[in-house]
Amino acid sequence: MNIEEYRDFCLSFGDDVEEKMPFSAFPHAGSVLVFYVHGHMFSLFDCDKFEVVTLKHQPESIDELRAEYDCIVRPSNLSPKYWIGIVPTAAPDELLRQLTRNSYEIVKAKYKIKNSAVKNEPN
Repeated sequence: MNIEEYRDFCLSFGDDVEEKMPFSAFPHAGSVLVFYVHGHMFSLFDCDKFEVVTLKHQPESIDELRAEYDCIVRPSNLSPKYWIGIVPTAAPDELLRQLTRNSYEIVKAKYKIKNSAVKNEPN
């Protein structure tokens, strides 16, 4: 999957997905594109390189995933306890799609619950 296809895939999840380049003030991170759901990251990568896509994942299955797939690597600049890196050029497209969808669903579920609780609090 190339970078344009991957971007389109992330944006296809719905109207609650935003994309930003939040690190433009940093010389070596200015080209990092981040996808958000409910204001929280679920996918990020460097547009200039597209070598590793960083995704949220369930902590209890990260080691197993790394053991099964050579294309799963340490995440870029995020906790390896909660995040994985995937090499898009080495990963089967379906695996990249599956892990990206999983990341989106993890973040969406977590922050949808928190956002709902805040809205339901009495004034």
